[in-house]
Amino acid sequence: MSGGLNAALADYRVTANRLAGELAAIDPNEPVRLGKRTSNLFRLRDNKPVHRLDVTGLDQVFHVDPDAMTADVGGMTTYEDLVDATLPYGLVPLVVPQLRTITLGGAVTGLGIESPSFRNGLPHESVIEEDILTGDGQLITARPEGDHADLYTGFPNSYGSLGYSLRLKIQLERVTPYVHLRHLRFDDAGEYAQAIQDICAAGEYLGERVDFVDGTVFTARRHVLTLGSYTKSAPYTSDYTGQQIYYQSVGRRREDYLTIDDYLWRWDTDWFWCSRAFGVQDPRFRRLIPRRFLRSEVYWKVANFERRNHVVRRLDRARGKPEIEEVVQDIEVPVDKLPAFLDFFHREIGISPVWVCPLRQARKDLTWDLYKLNPEILYVNVGFWSSVDLAPGQPDDTHNRLIEAEVERLGGRKSLYSTAFYSEEEFWRLYNGEAYAMLKKRYDPNGRFADLYAKTVGRS
Repeated sequence: MSGGLNAALADYRVTANRLAGELAAIDPNEPVRLGKRTSNLFRLRDNKPVHRLDVTGLDQVFHVDPDAMTADVGGMTTYEDLVDATLPYGLVPLVVPQLRTITLGGAVTGLGIESPSFRNGLPHESVIEEDILTGDGQLITARPEGDHADLYTGFPNSYGSLGYSLRLKIQLERVTPYVHLRHLRFDDAGEYAQAIQDICAAGEYLGERVDFVDGTVFTARRHVLTLGSYTKSAPYTSDYTGQQIYYQSVGRRREDYLTIDDYLWRWDTDWFWCSRAFGVQDPRFRRLIPRRFLRSEVYWKVANFERRNHVVRRLDRARGKPEIEEVVQDIEVPVDKLPAFLDFFHREIGISPVWVCPLRQARKDLTWDLYKLNPEILYVNVGFWSSVDLAPGQPDDTHNRLIEAEVERLGGRKSLYSTAFYSEEEFWRLYNGEAYAMLKKRYDPNGRFADLYAKTVGRS
């Protein structure tokens, strides 16, 4: 072990012990949260006073080992900073979620996904070991084997209700300087789903290896599947960090090239397509905005301000516009159920575009207790982030509840970073309440942290 790593981890241990002491000193009845600089949760929490743990020092990359292809990283480190540290070695995490300010600890405890997920699974599957500060004040190193293997496999999708991730050692993979993109177009959802299944199974298309797969569904008759392939050279590169907008290019172009860095953050500049709500896709306005403000983090802050203060909603109400329901979700369904879900979605919800991303559990030797997927099945994530008009008298969970019911009917799962409306009985049946209760009893027996239902549905 190098002296630099020894020093970095020694500093980390001082920080971890301080944090454990800080937690122990807080009144057990006082609510606790992490004092994070950023968040990518879309559900508003209650406004009760809360003690925020000082996570200073946990937002660093402690060490990158280019030979072993691993990184030791603080749990509050953003993927942007992590990629900046690994890319000079020609390495990146196995899955880099789309938004720059998602933290590594957040992606593991709250799930994450991206276009290599059809081969690499979800971010928690690349974790070699993880230091977790549990609700009972223990500092535990969880691994796939050993005394705390139950916490290792039960931590993903626990959303800080069992403990907080302070340090993670993760596997990396080698990359090339560029990514070659091919955009395939389909009129029919059934043909689209079959292409996803066939290409992900083969790992190649027309003789070229496929390293990334995702897609954009613009309408019921306009589906685009984007295949990305690592390449050492490129005849040109496009730039979607300024005036050009990535998702618009997907519908126009057949082929493209990006640097690996620009590929990883291709969705961040316009928060997929959600930046249109702020007017910044108008070229007359966009050219006046410095690039540093074209970031999901900026849009998120504006959107969160509106959620808390309802300025636009009050103005719309005064203008006689209908009430709206926010529909911000990511769900997964088996690939053969994708056409049925899209048909339902176009008919009942009507938001467009939507994002699709295939995933398969990469580690078949493990069961991730709180987010079980069948490792033999290819799933497709569908992401949609907008609002729907409510008819007079409709409750404000109308469309979200329709989605929750349809996803369950199709044998799928729903991510919990956004709002959820399940009853307690539904929730614990879907998210393995029996396994969760055992974990809670072992690692937070006094209920120091709000339980998973209270955090995700009750918005504690």
